[in-house]
Amino acid sequence: MPEKLSQEQLLEIAKEFGTPVYVYHAEKIKEQYEKLTESFKNTNTVFFYACKALTNINILKYIRSLGCNVDCSSINEVRLALHAGFSPGNILYTSNGIAFDEIEEAKELGVIINIDSLSNLKKFGQKFGHSYPVGIRLRPNIMAGGNLKISTGHDKSKFGIPVEQIDEILAVVNKYNLHIKDLHIHTGSEIKDVDVFLRGIEVLFQIVPHFPDLEFIDLGGGFKVPYIEGDSETNMPLLAEKVKEDFDRHAETKGKNFQIWFEPGKFIVSECGYLISQVNVMKETGNTVFAGINSGFNHLIRPMFYDAYHRIENISNPGGAEKIYTITGNICETDTFASDRKVAEIREGDYLVFYNAGAYGFEMSSNFNSRYKPAEVLVKDGKAQLIRRRDVFEDLLKNQLEII
Repeated sequence: MPEKLSQEQLLEIAKEFGTPVYVYHAEKIKEQYEKLTESFKNTNTVFFYACKALTNINILKYIRSLGCNVDCSSINEVRLALHAGFSPGNILYTSNGIAFDEIEEAKELGVIINIDSLSNLKKFGQKFGHSYPVGIRLRPNIMAGGNLKISTGHDKSKFGIPVEQIDEILAVVNKYNLHIKDLHIHTGSEIKDVDVFLRGIEVLFQIVPHFPDLEFIDLGGGFKVPYIEGDSETNMPLLAEKVKEDFDRHAETKGKNFQIWFEPGKFIVSECGYLISQVNVMKETGNTVFAGINSGFNHLIRPMFYDAYHRIENISNPGGAEKIYTITGNICETDTFASDRKVAEIREGDYLVFYNAGAYGFEMSSNFNSRYKPAEVLVKDGKAQLIRRRDVFEDLLKNQLEII
């Protein structure tokens, strides 16, 4: 099991590459992937990395080298996956509220396609009929996940075709003789309770008999990762055991074995990532001591967007006495990373590290306030290498056309 990157290593990287900087630990990615494959080794299970979590091309290439497939949420992610060397048959494209021409392009590229609306399913049938296998994303009407913003399977979610519309689905399938190869559900993110996945299996097994060509059952992702000290992740061996029991039981009664698919994103890359920033200014106002850093929600939006917790450490004064701080960014909006947080004494110029920054960190970053996006660094085999340079001023003008 790889050690986490030490505070000393992170401090060296910050001084070498500047801040803010995203740092990714390759061996941690490998460890997380092997947790999955080891837990499910006695099952017919395939994993697709949900690359919306982090699409740096070097990360995609490294994950491909581990033997993992890739799950894409846009046609451009499909193009990135192909560029990274994934073969079309190892790329899953799950559409969501998109124009049909994206699905047409995905078909031309030869990747696996899941369709999540009756409208696009009809268009697919009209154009391609039985000639190209396709999957259907269903909405199971199950509430799951850390909060409503990251729950995707409940009865008011935009994702998937509601299971209660099965008659309409079958009407389209039968009219166009569609070859339905897989059924897909995804209930949310930060799912710790393995029973959520079992409830999803129950929903799918009620529908499975309607699709004689079915080969794959896709249970999505959303596995829990630990953010807070003492927190735990989804119990993968237990999940694998329970899923195997359910699928074996189904095979005994229905006489058909299905390959199981999962789409982990955050589980694979969250803990590999660190965001390192530097303290610009200390400000004491009444009962609050602010530590203002050289980053903001333009670099890490999760705390403001999802009320997400990220552990924060002062890596330049780790032995300092713990004090209570509110840690904020340099954006001209409220961008609070942590309120009333205990951290080793913070001084101007100190380096702070945010843990669990690998998933939806850089990927959701922006140039808001015309600030630069950070650099990205990959640590592999103990060596730190730059995999994305920090923005420069010219990047802010890129693609703008000066007509005045």
